[in-house]
Amino acid sequence: MSARRLTLYPAIDLKDGACVRLRRGEMADATVYSDDPGAQAKAWQDAGFAWLHVVDLNGAFAGRSVNAEAVAAILKNASIPVQLGGGIRDMAGVERWLQAGVRRVILGSAAAKNPGLVRAACRAHPGRVAVGIDARDGYVAVEGWAQTSELRALELALRFEDAGVAAIIYTDISRDGMLGGLNLEATLDIACQISTPVIASGGVGGIEDLAELKRRAAGAGGVIDGVIVGRALYDGRVDPAEALRLLAA
Repeated sequence: MSARRLTLYPAIDLKDGACVRLRRGEMADATVYSDDPGAQAKAWQDAGFAWLHVVDLNGAFAGRSVNAEAVAAILKNASIPVQLGGGIRDMAGVERWLQAGVRRVILGSAAAKNPGLVRAACRAHPGRVAVGIDARDGYVAVEGWAQTSELRALELALRFEDAGVAAIIYTDISRDGMLGGLNLEATLDIACQISTPVIASGGVGGIEDLAELKRRAAGAGGVIDGVIVGRALYDGRVDPAEALRLLAA
């Protein structure tokens, strides 16, 4: 695969109305970075990012949207496209958020438990549905990562090969928020075996991790479309301008 531009998605994870980052998905291990999600969205837009990755963490556990007010503030304050996940479990939720201005909805637990919803949503809204695959030791975790299923991540990705999914967002839970680097082997293994573009997530700790992703993706099969970065951006370990230049080169 030849080198391609990768999209860098700054993460805005919402817990109790604030922007936080978790470690390994543990709600009790949250660092609060901003109590104004709208202002944070505007700041990332002003930094030059072309997309925002937003997750309603409370919603992921509750099985319904919880931080709707915070998401509305993000949509109001930023004009760049937003992809949103967390608690979207039915077609009504998909359509409500797409009509509200979200560019792309992410189906995670729903994709594992109700694959028919993914297919129906893709038919109704082409190019606007992504599947989030969050893996613990290679197996899909659901319900806000609280439960680990017996379904392997690759098996779930393969289920939607002909569904018209815009992207597979692959997160290694054990690395998320830990700054120790992406699980490139697992990410690239999935990308090589499916035709759907893959967005890497979980563990970016510095610019060197982004450089390695770009280098490895260029020499692999499949399509790596982008990468989600959270704590490393908030902590200043990744400079937005430097990262954007690297991934656009």
